[in-house]
Amino acid sequence: MSFNLLRESLSFDNARMEVLAESNGEGKEKTLYMKGIFIQGGVKNANQRVYPTNQISSAVDSIKKQISDGYSVLGELDHPDDLKINLDRVCHKIEDMWMDGANGFGKLKIIPTPMGQLVTTMLQNGVKLGVSSRGSGNVNESTGQVSDFEIITVDIVAQPSAPNAYPKAIYEGLMNMRHGHRVPEIAREALHDQKVQKYLQESVTKLIKELKLK
Repeated sequence: MSFNLLRESLSFDNARMEVLAESNGEGKEKTLYMKGIFIQGGVKNANQRVYPTNQISSAVDSIKKQISDGYSVLGELDHPDDLKINLDRVCHKIEDMWMDGANGFGKLKIIPTPMGQLVTTMLQNGVKLGVSSRGSGNVNESTGQVSDFEIITVDIVAQPSAPNAYPKAIYEGLMNMRHGHRVPEIAREALHDQKVQKYLQESVTKLIKELKLK
């Protein structure tokens, strides 16, 4: 057995992902949500690991308890190489998780952080984004079976089958545009200024079309 940082990615299609636009009841712009499979159980995945259903169920229950206790389970755009949550990369929070058969399903809410603004614009332009669970556990090196599994969060990532669709490409593309270094500052200003929101959305939309990300 070996203790590992475990990351398991699912494409938009494999996660059966739905993008939902829900009203906040205040007559303002609708909030975007992503809903689908967050982690698969009972089968050997692309990383040659097997998550028994009871391990996923226990990890899902832990996330549900954190949420019910008022703890915000935040996720990032792309994911780092450790278990730490980097606040400058946060783009969403997990609203709920539940079991359906062997799989852990969930629903996440896109929040208007700088990275959340990028995710919103990508989704609105038809970019298919997947999810990647990030957690820890022991892995049997001979069978690939995971034990003592814990989910820390679920991040938003690019379609694994589309190398050119990485959110990182959009972020770096914006950085290379004229005045692109001001993107994080502009995104923060966009939270309270509709004109700035429109400018940011138009800039990201233009870049998505130039990079042909769908």
